[in-house]
Amino acid sequence: MMDTFELISRLTAVFGPAGQEEGIAQVISDLVRPYADEITTDTLGNLIVHKKGSGPKLMFAAHMDSIGLVVTYFEEDGSLRFGKLGGIDPKEIRNAPVRFASGVAGAVKVHGKADEDKLTTDDLYLDIGASSREEAQSMVWLGDTAVYATAATKAGNRVISPYLDNRVSCAVLLLALERLKKTAYDLYMVFTVQEELGLRGAKTAAYGVDPDYGIAIDVTGAYDYPGAPKAGSAVLGRGAAIKVMDSSVICHPEMVKRLSDLAAALGIQAQLDVLTRGGTDAGAIHQNKSGVVTGGISIPCRHSHTPTSICDLSDVENCVKLVVSLIESK
Repeated sequence: MMDTFELISRLTAVFGPAGQEEGIAQVISDLVRPYADEITTDTLGNLIVHKKGSGPKLMFAAHMDSIGLVVTYFEEDGSLRFGKLGGIDPKEIRNAPVRFASGVAGAVKVHGKADEDKLTTDDLYLDIGASSREEAQSMVWLGDTAVYATAATKAGNRVISPYLDNRVSCAVLLLALERLKKTAYDLYMVFTVQEELGLRGAKTAAYGVDPDYGIAIDVTGAYDYPGAPKAGSAVLGRGAAIKVMDSSVICHPEMVKRLSDLAAALGIQAQLDVLTRGGTDAGAIHQNKSGVVTGGISIPCRHSHTPTSICDLSDVENCVKLVVSLIESK
């Protein structure tokens, strides 16, 4: 396995918006193969990595899909109207460079008469260099999806990149599998699809795996920057964020205590994650069948869903340690 930053860089660069996760699934499958007893894909596209054990079923879920911009209309002048795949704030994507799976490049632009303080997607368009509707239609198709075209960079121990939500969590699971020496559980690591559209993949994966315990690995909002809303408790650089709640789940007290006790006993830097917005795959897992004891381990992340989200590599490392310690102990 490559080092943590190189792994994150590789994963965030792969085209894989919600509903088109085949490319990122293939990359992860290739990376995880040496550590898996079995790798399967379900009908919806979830990548399910099984490491056999005699204990109860423990399922980790990290979604591998990203948000995106989907082409909805071709203007006469060759500009493209688009809709959103997942949660996107129009004000946060002005002038963002984008790319399509075909390699066609473009940029998000604002109509000249738009009110910059009240932007909606109707005020934005994609400029792909076309000068007419016919030329644009020869370059991309209706329903094609564009993703951010910015690359991952480092600023000290911080990573600045698109799609840390949630490729950084996929990296956490890959690194944990590489370090794992034993498993006290029948272990399933699931790289889920379509989380950004309503936790869809986690719902089918949880039904198929039918776990006794579930853990969602995801980013969580770090609102520790100037002018940020007070919507969450996590802070960059203070360790793995043990989820207490978000808008999709109230984590099982047994799991919150288990993770907190492990972190304290092993000297793993950790913090509690209380989030008043957003959700994770835990929201679907905990409601499976008659219920699943479910928790979350999160990587604090600033400016999620923008082309320049930020996380701290020390938090990533602490999340890896916490995942490994949970798997190796009962």
